[in-house]
Amino acid sequence: MQREFSAGGVLVRRLRGRWVLAAIRPGGKPPGLWALPKGRIDPGESGESTALREVAEETGAHGRSLGKLGDVRYVFTWPPKSADAERIFKVVSFFLVRYEGGRLGDLPEEFRHEVAEVAWLPLDEAPRLLAYGGEREMARKALAWLEANEGV
Repeated sequence: MQREFSAGGVLVRRLRGRWVLAAIRPGGKPPGLWALPKGRIDPGESGESTALREVAEETGAHGRSLGKLGDVRYVFTWPPKSADAERIFKVVSFFLVRYEGGRLGDLPEEFRHEVAEVAWLPLDEAPRLLAYGGEREMARKALAWLEANEGV
């Protein structure tokens, strides 16, 4: 079984006194399907630097890492619905990222095809709004970390 390693970020900030996170709707996905920014770890790149890069590329905003939240593990087949499909074991490491600047949706031209929409979602609602179970768990961990570390 082939293995893939990716990293992503839970980009958070306070808006009007409430924690929010940056979510993306990947290109080709239906409206309302929200996910976290993530991507493959390049050779020589750390998971943390990948998470920061992917957040900037897929949201248009940037921040600083507050540390690793955890890993999401799953198996998928590629190409999908193909007789020649191969099973792939994937690990995605997620990092909590504190917003420092930039504007959501202000994406570099070369990444605009990857992302159909970017939005701030209330962090306390993200476990209900995000499409994937592992990412919902990362939102819960982010909220718990922020509640335990007031003043960040």
